[in-house]
Order: sequence, then structure tokens, then C-alpha cells
Amino acid sequence: MDRRTTLRLAAGTAALALLSPALRAADLGVIRAGVLRFGTVSWELDVLKHHGLDRKEGFTLDVTAFASNDAADVALLGDAVDMIVEDWLWVSRQRAEGVLLSFIPYSSNVGFVVARPERGIRSLADLAGKTLGVAGGALDKGWLLVQALARKQGIDLAKAAKVVYGAPPLLSEKLKQGELDAALLYWHFAARLEAQGYPKVIGVAEAQEALGVPASTPQLGYVFKESWAKAAPERIAAFARASRAAKAIMKESDAEWERIRPLTRAEDDATLAMLRDRYREGIVTSWGDAERAAAAKLYAVLAELGGEQLVGKSKTLVDGTFWPLVRY
Repeated sequence: MDRRTTLRLAAGTAALALLSPALRAADLGVIRAGVLRFGTVSWELDVLKHHGLDRKEGFTLDVTAFASNDAADVALLGDAVDMIVEDWLWVSRQRAEGVLLSFIPYSSNVGFVVARPERGIRSLADLAGKTLGVAGGALDKGWLLVQALARKQGIDLAKAAKVVYGAPPLLSEKLKQGELDAALLYWHFAARLEAQGYPKVIGVAEAQEALGVPASTPQLGYVFKESWAKAAPERIAAFARASRAAKAIMKESDAEWERIRPLTRAEDDATLAMLRDRYREGIVTSWGDAERAAAAKLYAVLAELGGEQLVGKSKTLVDGTFWPLVRY
């Protein structure tokens, strides 16, 4: 090989290296993610996009906002998006019915009970005779777990308290207005109230741990069709790496939380700090055989508590619920 050929090859290699970020962005194509319009997933995906973590991993992230979980579910099943965030209970139930979805972790955060500060509620026992708002309905997994822990303490919470079901924003307002004594809310609604002085009584993760399942076991995750993932397995691996990189930024950088403050709709510094700290608590740091086994154990607990209405016909977690090629 003569010197001119060598130089041309070297120049070509250097040019390819310079162009590779742009080229890699097209390698794995576009991943279409569906999120709730004011949900916390959009915070992470904004960080991912802002720092170009999708381009670094060779794909382009496209985010579509939906008004409700049901709308996002329909969009995934109808191929309008490639992935959404849901729990693995839903994934397992869909698989049992022949809809082959799969899951990788997003967060272990679920929710917790907050109370009006002047009502003297510091434990589950203190909820007896009180009015308790519950987000998500009678079969909400957080509510089932809190009830299970109460039963271990000799309390039938559904009977001991006056339970009111409703949407989280409505229950938050009712609690502020004094119409409720306490409320079990999704974590970000509860965190906003906690920042305003409403004490935390107990978290779903704590109830889960008291029932023998580690609090760090993820319950929410990115969900996608198995066929889509199998068509390009590296696409899921790339997204999982980008998601974890975004979480690492959100875990370490308080400045990043200032940048995304408008997305969080935090009314003040205390609220932003509480949302930040509670979000960080839910970051999943490991996902392997132990975590999968813990999730299967939690499924069995929930299947017993909620029955067929909650999990469908499968009393055990359906094989394939967790995408096998993402581990850390």
C-alpha cells in the first residue's frame, strides 16, 4: 500500500469518526415514547434529550404526551408509540391474555400516606375513625399493600377508616381543605404536600418491605411489544443505557433539577427539593435475578390480595414479563 493510499484511508477514518455521532443517531432509528402530559417520566426523558444521550447511544427519542394512562396504553397496543411506562402487573396480565409485552425498570417509587399535621396521625393505627383518601381505586396495588401491612398489625383498615377513592389532584385539594384527614397518593402528589408540612405516615415501599419484599424492587417500568424489541434488541439495550445515564445526572446534579424546574411545576424551592429527593429514592440501581425474584414474590402477594380482578387468570408472574436482555 503506497503512502497516498494510506493517507486517504487515514483521512477517511478520521472523517467517519468526526461524523459518527450524527451517523449513529440514525443507526437504531427513532424510539417513540408515550408519557403522561404532567407525569414524572417526562422529566427523565427531557434530561435524556437535553444531554443528547439518545444520539450518543445511536437512536433518536421522540416523545408524545397523553392525557391519561388509558390513552397511553391504547397508543402502545395500537402501535402509535413504541413504549410507555406501566407496571409489570399490567404487562403480566396482557401476556396471560396473549398480548406479548415486556418490561425494563423505570422506578421503585409508588406512593405514600400523608396526613393533616393537626390530626395527630403518625401510624396506621391512628387512621382508625379517620377519613382516608385513596388514589387509584380499591384495587390500587399501593392500597392493597398498605392494607396488608395494617392487617399484620391487627387493623382492618378498609373498615377502621372511612375510605374515599378519587383522583390524586382532587384528593390533594380535599386534604388541604380539611375534608380528609389523610390520603394515600402517588409519590409526586404526596411529596408536594410533604413539602408544605403534611407529615408522611407510611410509604408503600415500607409496607412492601414489611411484607418481605425489598423496598427497592421496581414496580414501574418502560413497557414495549416483545416483537418490536426482538426486531432490534440493541435498541432496547441502548435506551436502557440512556435512561440510566439520565438518572445518574438527576441523582448527582442539583443544577439539573433547577433546569427542569418548569417541568416539575414546583411552586417553591422546598417543593423542588422534596420532588428531587423522593425521585432519587426511587432510582433502581440493580436489576438481575434477585430483583426479578423479588418482583415475582410481590406479584404473588398482590395476586392473593387483589385476586383475579387485579391480576387476571394468572396467579403467578407470566414468563417473559421482564425483558431478558437488560441486566445491571
